[in-house]
Amino acid sequence: MAPSTQFEVSQPPSDAISAVIFAPDHTNRLLVSSWDRNIYLYEIAEGTEDATLINKFEHRAPVLDVCFGANGNEAYTASLDCSVKRIDLTTGEQTVLSTHEKPVRCVVYSPQHSMLISAAWDHTLHVHNTSAPASTPITISLPGKPHALAASPSKVVVAMTARLVHIYDLPTLATALSSADPASVNITPWQQRESSLKFLTRAVACMPNDAGYATSSIEGRVAVEWFEDTAESQARKYAFKCHRQTAPEEEGGGDVVYPVNALTFHPVYGTFASGGGDGTVALWDAEAKRRMRQYQKFPDSVAALAFSNNGKYLAIGVCRGFETDMEDFNSEGRTKVFIRELGETEAKGKGPK
Repeated sequence: MAPSTQFEVSQPPSDAISAVIFAPDHTNRLLVSSWDRNIYLYEIAEGTEDATLINKFEHRAPVLDVCFGANGNEAYTASLDCSVKRIDLTTGEQTVLSTHEKPVRCVVYSPQHSMLISAAWDHTLHVHNTSAPASTPITISLPGKPHALAASPSKVVVAMTARLVHIYDLPTLATALSSADPASVNITPWQQRESSLKFLTRAVACMPNDAGYATSSIEGRVAVEWFEDTAESQARKYAFKCHRQTAPEEEGGGDVVYPVNALTFHPVYGTFASGGGDGTVALWDAEAKRRMRQYQKFPDSVAALAFSNNGKYLAIGVCRGFETDMEDFNSEGRTKVFIRELGETEAKGKGPK
């Protein structure tokens, strides 16, 4: 079994990281979005501990999220300037797909339906048909401000303020997009839920087997839920504390609670990783309800996580968080991207207890 290795990427962003993501068809290709108004495209050299910066693509405002499209040559971005853009990673051409009324927080691409969904702070989703980029997207009004977005093969999960969670059925959205007048179609959520977490949701990630999803909060907790709306499935959902540290006795003892900023599921084994403001990354077995391992502490807050399409690599975006010194925040020189090449069974769960 090959041992795991870890290395730091040279030429990282100069400001806080908002997202990291691997290409769907290219194990070694990584995108990183940043508050420095750029997205960065890296290529990991096979068999080495090195990732080369291929290119960076400047925006007019900080980039709050990025995702790949149908392949490793196209990307979509969410920006503070309220725009949703498609970027040709080969030519660098940028095309505005739509413009929200307020900053765009998240973008997610559904390869099964050639569909891009953006979530913005104007309390709307835009559903784009990427096969016809000039077409007008469907606008869906939301009851709260969206903070996290994730897609499974058949569902998209939107986590909002006030513990609101809406789940939409992707085939239904695809049917609406293909109708003669998409703008006139009334879209309703497949399910509406209240989050199992009492505090603001920070991240959401969907299981690769399309069975459910995990959410995390600013209060050091993660919840795991299943889509199937039966009493048996809903009885399986659970939440647990994590990313907490014991405070020194001279400071009163108790727990120091950190936000859980990032979640990502392993595409092969279905286990998941969490990253927090405490600077740690942990691997969890969702079925067995146990922590598998916790990695060494990183120098700053873990802001973003992503597994490669085959689960070989784990990308870890590290930068100063907003937990302290928010007024004089400056991440320059402290933003780092780490790549961990996992051992063959490092992320494999042991099954239910």
